[in-house]
Amino acid sequence: MDTKWKQPCVPIVPPRRVSKQGSKQEQSIDDGEAQSVGWFMLVYSASPAPDVVGTGRLSDSAIVGRRDFTRPDWRLRTILAVYSYQGLVAGFGLTALPNHLAAIGASAGAIGALMAMIGLPWALQPLWGPVVDGFGRFRMGRRRFWIVLAQAAALGCLGLLPLAGDGLGAMPWLGAILMVHSACAALLDTAMDAMIIDRTPADRLGQATALTRTGFVAGTALGATTFAWAIPAIGLPGTAGLLLLLAASLAWVPLTVLELPGDDLLSLRQRPFIGAQVAEPSRVRLLRLLWRLFSMMRQPAALALITLCVVEEFATSVFGVRLAVEMIQVGGWDPAALSRLQGGLAILGGTLGALSIGWWSDRVGPYRTLVVLFWVCAAAYGGSALLLLAPPTGSAAALAMALTSIVPALVFVALAPAVMQASRGPAAATRFALFMAALNLGSALGAAASGPIGAVLRPWQTVLGSAAIFAVCAMVSTRPERLFVQSKNS
Repeated sequence: MDTKWKQPCVPIVPPRRVSKQGSKQEQSIDDGEAQSVGWFMLVYSASPAPDVVGTGRLSDSAIVGRRDFTRPDWRLRTILAVYSYQGLVAGFGLTALPNHLAAIGASAGAIGALMAMIGLPWALQPLWGPVVDGFGRFRMGRRRFWIVLAQAAALGCLGLLPLAGDGLGAMPWLGAILMVHSACAALLDTAMDAMIIDRTPADRLGQATALTRTGFVAGTALGATTFAWAIPAIGLPGTAGLLLLLAASLAWVPLTVLELPGDDLLSLRQRPFIGAQVAEPSRVRLLRLLWRLFSMMRQPAALALITLCVVEEFATSVFGVRLAVEMIQVGGWDPAALSRLQGGLAILGGTLGALSIGWWSDRVGPYRTLVVLFWVCAAAYGGSALLLLAPPTGSAAALAMALTSIVPALVFVALAPAVMQASRGPAAATRFALFMAALNLGSALGAAASGPIGAVLRPWQTVLGSAAIFAVCAMVSTRPERLFVQSKNS
């Protein structure tokens, strides 16, 4: 690494680095990352790093001892830790806690209200994007400042859970605390996505996306099983303490890993402005950023990609809800057995499946992977339609559940890297959050439409319609230039 990156208080523009064809070397800032730095980002350090005398290069000991997100090993650990943390809390708040409350007599309406409180901040997650994008001159790192702030605040919320009490009387306090925690977790997720976009080489985005999925699924499974045992055994306050202990064991990673070499570990100081930015108020800079984002999102490619996200997730959700209901009410499946099947499929798809697709996506490219997976989805849903011509019982229904749950989940592992590449730029956090909001919107619309559609169409007809939607998505994705075009102003 060139020592000019380490000169004190001298703002510079990252140079364009060109690697040899086929090189697998990881770089701290590549061409895409140089774009994502934006017009207000400065890359420098307040103190020079040790170098090999006379060579202008970092010493081996300095490289080995570095703990920052640009190092592949620490990048993977940070991603796994952050998303395992999120899954761990989800396993407690969205699985173990509602089941415990139901067992002690809470009504379905009260449990639904609790889960709505927990989920509401996630629906508002895109509002964090302009905050993360517009205020990033911190010496701790453009994105890492928000990661540390959100992670510390989230741990503070978990620290309050043991004080909420136990029993049905604790539900209002539990809901309020977990709702604030969700707001902190949504900020953490937004900032983490932005740091992945900014600091991960393009040929490693598939791996990064797979690890987000793996971490969340593993954390959720661990949380659901551990806390389902702990709540009856040691009580709700004791379980909340155990949750805090496990969460803190994961949170130390994002709290201690730097964003770039030379960043401050903990600091509230900001980097100075340069040029015309000195006289420009923060409000003007934020409005300019939002206007540029608005200009990007008006482009036909961005609108087409949003439509693709909504439609793809709609096709998945509209049948997923219907199939589970049919298997229980018509096929006679035991709810506990169906839950175990769904959990096993989620773990399989979120670990081995996600990591395999991430590895493949990094080697052949996310666009080609996405097209193939859309066609595989169409085939899987078509096969499920044949399986569901008979009543949804036995192994045929289980196979249909597997085909229509694992394969669509893998589409995200290929879709997210493509969206991340298209989102690179000064408004990366906001733009990516908007695309993720489109996926959530499609899922909500599909769940809402499953009932009316189910009243008109039989299950095999519904799944066949989803297969047709996936086939259209595959055909549209064969022309990636119509979907994944990065703004020239990025």
